[in-house]
Amino acid sequence: MVAAMETPAAAPPPARETSWLDAVKPYLERAPLAAFFLGISSGFPYALIGATLTTRLAQDGIDKKAVTAFTLAFLVYNLKFLWAWVVDGVRLPVIGRLGQRVSWMIVAGVLVMAAVANLAFVDPSASLVQTAYAAILVGLAGATFDIVIDAYRIELLKPRQLGIGSGMSQYGWRIGSVAAGALALVLAARVGWEIAYLACAVFALPAMAVALLVGEPERHRDPVARRGMGEAWAAISGPLVEFFRRRGAFLVMLFILLHKVGDTLANLTFRLLFDDLGYTNDEIAIYDVGFGFWAYLAGIFVGGILYARLGMKRSVLISLVLMAVSNFSFAALAAAGHSNIGMAGAIGFENFASGIGGVTVVAYFSALCDLRFTAAQYALISAAASIVGRFITGTSAGALVESLGYVNFYLLTTAAALPGIVLFWLMMRAGLIDASIGTAGTQGSDGGRAEAG
Repeated sequence: MVAAMETPAAAPPPARETSWLDAVKPYLERAPLAAFFLGISSGFPYALIGATLTTRLAQDGIDKKAVTAFTLAFLVYNLKFLWAWVVDGVRLPVIGRLGQRVSWMIVAGVLVMAAVANLAFVDPSASLVQTAYAAILVGLAGATFDIVIDAYRIELLKPRQLGIGSGMSQYGWRIGSVAAGALALVLAARVGWEIAYLACAVFALPAMAVALLVGEPERHRDPVARRGMGEAWAAISGPLVEFFRRRGAFLVMLFILLHKVGDTLANLTFRLLFDDLGYTNDEIAIYDVGFGFWAYLAGIFVGGILYARLGMKRSVLISLVLMAVSNFSFAALAAAGHSNIGMAGAIGFENFASGIGGVTVVAYFSALCDLRFTAAQYALISAAASIVGRFITGTSAGALVESLGYVNFYLLTTAAALPGIVLFWLMMRAGLIDASIGTAGTQGSDGGRAEAG
C-alpha cells in the first residue's frame, strides 16, 4: 500500500500593513466620539470654580488663605458617591421615559447651567460667604453631572475601547475646561465676570445633545424596582460591598486615595504663583491656558500609544512617575521668577504628564467598575482619587505656601507623590491590578476585554 503524501500546510497570508487610516478609525467610532463631547461638558464646571474663580478672587484682593479655602468647594465632588446610587436606581417621573441615563443627563445639565448663572451674579468683594455658597452649588450640580457623564461613558464604551475612549474623554475635558477658562478670562477683562460666567454655561449642552442623539447605552442595566428601606439600603451598600469583596480591594482603594495627592496639592495653587510672579491675564491665557492645552493634547496622544503598546499596568506606572516629576518643574519656575519661557516649560511638562495619566489612569479606574453599579462605583473611585489632596489644599495649602515659600512647597508636593508610585508597583508585583478589574473591563457585546499589560 502506497503511503499517502501529506499535503503541505498553506502558507499564512502576509500580514497587511496598518495604515494611518486604520489607526484613526477607532477614534471615529460612535462611542469614543460621544466620550469626547461628554468630556467637554464635564470639564467646564471644574474650571469655573477652580483656576478661574481663584483668579477672580485674587484680582478682588482676597488673601491667599481665603482663596485656597475655596477649593473646599471641590470636596462636594468627593462626596458624590453618597447620592450616586440615586442616579443608578431612581427613575425620574415623566422625563424618565427617555431612559435612565438620558433623563438624568438632561436634568443634571439644566442644574449645572442654573448654578453657573447663580455664581455669575455674586460679588466676592461684597460677600465672600455668598460666593462660597454659590461655588458649592456649582460643585454640587457639577458633581451630579459628572456622575451621569461617567456612567454613560463607561456603559457606552466596550472594553476594547476603554483606552481610546478615556483619551477622547480627556481631550474633551481639556477642551471644555480650557475653552471655558479662556473665554471667562477674555470676557471678564472686557465686559465683566457676570457676562463671562453666563456665556460659559452653554458648555453643558454637548453632553445633553449626545444623550438625546445617541440614546440609552446598550450596556446599561435598568434599575430594579425597589420597595421599602431594606431595598433602599441594598441600593446604597451593594456597590460598596461588591467592590470591597474583591481580592486586594483595600489596597486598591488606598492607591486611589494616595496616587494624586501631590498633583492635586500643587495644581490648585498655580494661579497664586502666577499672580505673585506678576503674570498678566493675557500671559496666563497664552501660556497656562493656551500652551498648556496643546501640551495636554500631546500627552493624551502619547498616553494612548503607551496604553496600546505597554498595556494598562506599565503605562499607569510610567504616568505616575511623570506626574510626580512635573511638580518639580514648578519649584524651578518659582526659583527662577517671572519668565515666560520658564512658565511655558513648567506648564508644558505638567500638562503633558497629566495628559498621559488622564488616559492610562482613567482607563484603569473605568475598568474597575461593575456594570450593575457603574454610576455609584465610579463616583466612589473618582471621588476618592483626589479627596486627600483637595482637603489638604483647601485647609492648609495657602498657609504652607506662606510658611515654606513656593520652592519648598512644590518640592513637598513632589515627595507627596512617591507613596502612590511605590504602592502601585507593589500591587503589580502581587497581581492585584488584574484581580481588581470589574465587568466594565471584561464584558461587552463584542466579547472584548481591557488589556492589563
